[in-house]
Amino acid sequence: MATTIKTQNFPVMGMTCAGCAISVETMLAAQEGVKQAEVNYASQSVKLSFNPELVKPQDFQKVLQGVGYDIIIDEENAQEKQEEVQQQAYHSLKHNFILAAILTTPIVVIGMFLMDMPYANELMLVLSTPVLFFYGRSFFINAYKQAKHGKANMDSLVALSTGIAYIFSVFNTFNPHFWHQRGLHPHVYFEAAAVVIVFIMLGKLLEGRAKSSTSTAIKKLMGLQPKTVIRLGARGEEEVPISQVQVGDLILIRSGEKIPVDGRVTEGNSFVDESMLSGEPIAVAKQADDIVFAGTINQKGSFKFTAEKVGEHTLLAQIIKLVQDAQGSKAPVQKLADKIAGIFVPLVMLIALLTFAIWMLFGGEHAFTQGIMAMVTVLVIACPCALGLATPTAIMVGIGKGAEQGILIKDAEALEAGHQVNAIILDKTGTITAGHPQVQQVLWSKAALNKLETYEAVLLAMEQQSEHPLAEAIISHLKQKSLPTVQPRQFNSLTGLGVEAVFEQETYVAASHKILQQQNLAIADDLQQQLLALKEQAYTLVYFANSKEVLAVVAIADEVKEGSREAIQQLQQQGIAVYMLTGDNEQTAKAVALQTGIQHYQADVLPADKAAFVDKLQQEGKVVAMIGDGINDSHALAQANVSIAMGKGSDIAIDVAKITLVSSDLRLVPKALQLSSHTVKTIRQNLFWAFIYNLIGIPLAAGILYPFNGFLLNPMLAGAAMALSSVSVVTNSLRLKYLTS
Repeated sequence: MATTIKTQNFPVMGMTCAGCAISVETMLAAQEGVKQAEVNYASQSVKLSFNPELVKPQDFQKVLQGVGYDIIIDEENAQEKQEEVQQQAYHSLKHNFILAAILTTPIVVIGMFLMDMPYANELMLVLSTPVLFFYGRSFFINAYKQAKHGKANMDSLVALSTGIAYIFSVFNTFNPHFWHQRGLHPHVYFEAAAVVIVFIMLGKLLEGRAKSSTSTAIKKLMGLQPKTVIRLGARGEEEVPISQVQVGDLILIRSGEKIPVDGRVTEGNSFVDESMLSGEPIAVAKQADDIVFAGTINQKGSFKFTAEKVGEHTLLAQIIKLVQDAQGSKAPVQKLADKIAGIFVPLVMLIALLTFAIWMLFGGEHAFTQGIMAMVTVLVIACPCALGLATPTAIMVGIGKGAEQGILIKDAEALEAGHQVNAIILDKTGTITAGHPQVQQVLWSKAALNKLETYEAVLLAMEQQSEHPLAEAIISHLKQKSLPTVQPRQFNSLTGLGVEAVFEQETYVAASHKILQQQNLAIADDLQQQLLALKEQAYTLVYFANSKEVLAVVAIADEVKEGSREAIQQLQQQGIAVYMLTGDNEQTAKAVALQTGIQHYQADVLPADKAAFVDKLQQEGKVVAMIGDGINDSHALAQANVSIAMGKGSDIAIDVAKITLVSSDLRLVPKALQLSSHTVKTIRQNLFWAFIYNLIGIPLAAGILYPFNGFLLNPMLAGAAMALSSVSVVTNSLRLKYLTS
């Protein structure tokens, strides 16, 4: 019996740095039954794949609570609960910060300007004690919980640094003679300890506000769904909560109202703003039988519609889940940052001890006091927060911006890979063309005209069982006639060719011209002449034949979509080679290529050939993006480095693809690739600044310049710099929201 693995996202509470994220991930991954654990520090969440028969969410909670963290177990309202807890924590932090800052101000004044006043040290001791151990108590509590389990995080660095400075100052306050006997002045550093606590609290406040901005896309999407809805029933209109809406309910939508669930218009007409789902700014006309989506806004007029998808099954709910999952995923570049963050805190502690030891050996007269301060400064300035935020914040903003434009990115890996694409393969029907082919002409052979109605009925019955987009055009054309219903004895789908069926001992095919050669089918002379004219007009041709000869040729046309040419030109201007693969005939492929400016194309391509072509380009060293909309594109989509599905395509294609374009507008492809490029650039900038900050800051804090110019970094400045480093990384990521592509 196969093992059932469940994947679920849990909000994590209590993480304060990238080191915490590593600890949480390590502890959860070590639990029996856990297949994979991925912690996202920026979104404060963990994605767990686990065997529910071996381990329960309560087990995860118990493990994390032991070291000061927690997870929220609530599949339906986890996001809301996390936001509520974070808001409470934010307001508590703000309250503590304000009071700590009020107490710290006189400490700084005394420490900097009034050190010789009577009882200066005692007064600073009284003022700084509540700053450290009441308003800043969370640092010490968390550090203690970590230490109990042999772990360390940013709180450990803060608690160690401020604790050492405080204890050293208390000793000097009550034992000044210890230093006087050795000819030294007993310095105190109450102001440094208090200011470091205040600055780090300020940094956490700024970081919290900035981080909340990175998930505005999700909040916007979640805010699109109304809380109540007007349902039409036997008792007339009634306003009910959206949770009570069932499939089949009749809903009334008035002008300006948001549409609550997915459904189909039954009465009335209007224009609906679908921009938040598709990125398309122009309102879409809706009339009877048109589909409407949850979260879109009715602009004018009112209409009634029948609910077809509710709750988690609506397109809006699926998009929200997709974006949430994507924002919680990890980009490959994150692995390097995680490895460094995992060893960072213990490494910093080692460097701090070495700093103290070197000062004691070579520091001269004030070796002990300056060694203590250098050690404290190293502990304060070396925070891995910026490192932990560098990648996930950029990914969250990038994926959120994509969602606002109608570009749904499934995971961080796809977003990161997009900027490397140098070859794009486009499917024709539904990707470059509108995907709404229409029958232009049907040529029947003279022999077939005698049984025309029967043959039309057979063709209709065959196409009704086909999944190919062209089948819909033929069905739509033949359904206009009152044809008798016939049932095939056998039906067979000829992959990439068409369909085959048996009616009353006779075998029929409706397929591309390849079938003519394979089955050695003849084309009557009267059809042959007219066929040449159809080919010259670049129609897609479907051949309908019995086991002996071609009975009819169906000419179908599918217009090139508005924007396809513009999108292809933009891609080519970006230096990307564009290829078109189609199962259609050479003439049609050539005509579409000419219209859109595509230089490389192949006609008569079977689905397996598309995947093979992707592989061929990859063997040549190209990073390939495949764009398609049909089931027949799924293999090639799975083979490509980056797969992009048209939102109006098949569910299978969307499921396989890593990126989905909701509106099926090809112009979103260059936007998606540019978004990837901007995001990767931002990640690199963030990682550079996070690394360079520590590479420069730690040696300065240790006193590397002291032998040359007597410079020693003040711990208070180190605290401010540490706080600003995280804020600068998050702010840099937020710039992505305002980039135009």
